[in-house]
Amino acid sequence: MSPRDWAQWVTLAAIWGASFLFTRMGAAEWGPWALATLRVGGASLLLVPLWLWRGQRVSLRQYGGHLLVVGLANAALPFVLFGTAALSINSGLSAIFNATTPLFGAMVAAVWLGDRLDRSRIAGLLLGFAGVVGLAWDKASAPAAGGPGAAWAIAACLTATLLYGFSASYTKRFLKGVPPLTVAAGSQLAATLAMALPAWWMWPAATPSPSACLAALALSLLCTGVAYVLFFRLIASAGPSNAITVTYLIPVFAVAWGWAVLQETPSLSWLWGAVVILCGTALSTGLVRLGRAPAG
Repeated sequence: MSPRDWAQWVTLAAIWGASFLFTRMGAAEWGPWALATLRVGGASLLLVPLWLWRGQRVSLRQYGGHLLVVGLANAALPFVLFGTAALSINSGLSAIFNATTPLFGAMVAAVWLGDRLDRSRIAGLLLGFAGVVGLAWDKASAPAAGGPGAAWAIAACLTATLLYGFSASYTKRFLKGVPPLTVAAGSQLAATLAMALPAWWMWPAATPSPSACLAALALSLLCTGVAYVLFFRLIASAGPSNAITVTYLIPVFAVAWGWAVLQETPSLSWLWGAVVILCGTALSTGLVRLGRAPAG
């Protein structure tokens, strides 16, 4: 990648890492449903005009239903689940579990699309999920004040990443050839419309604090709208395989943001769990491969 690509790559990782911080800052006062709706709604305000300006319109009759599925599976529901998890576990820990997204993506693609798993990718899946089990086992018994409990929070994170993995295969299966900006803008708009009524029903009775409002604004415009634009620019200039490696840097920034702003101190088990999960992810996505034994 060029120096400009590297700069965009690091910036994108920093922005997406900060999304876990802002979710933690806003979830308690807004509630997971309202915060998720504000996030997809704000992103729509930024992405839809850009989408229309570029003239990338598609047939809603042909693709509208698919954009709704992607909007729910790749944005709305995972945002609700991570918002729920933020009530009980730290932002850095949520980001580490989010790093399992490529593991679930590889697993879903193998089962649904028939993608071949060689021994390196199988070893990566086993290693990555072993890291998840070890980290979850260590944290699931931790008490949580006012939240659903650490075990349920971890389950929410892993369900969100499973939805991310499903949406990747769904997009490949049903939206192949559709411009990425169209998928991003259309799915965010569809998610906003689908979430409007539940969000209205669960809207907070008290007006959230200025810090919670700023967190919601940053989540929608910066961590979703601007981040998508950066991500698609990176895909165009550096290729999708290079762009997706941003996943490996997000937990680093998330832990750093949580430590700097919320004084969340990572434990040694966090760090070991993150290393194991990221190594498994690197193997399962083909970024790293096991060496072949020499012929005898």
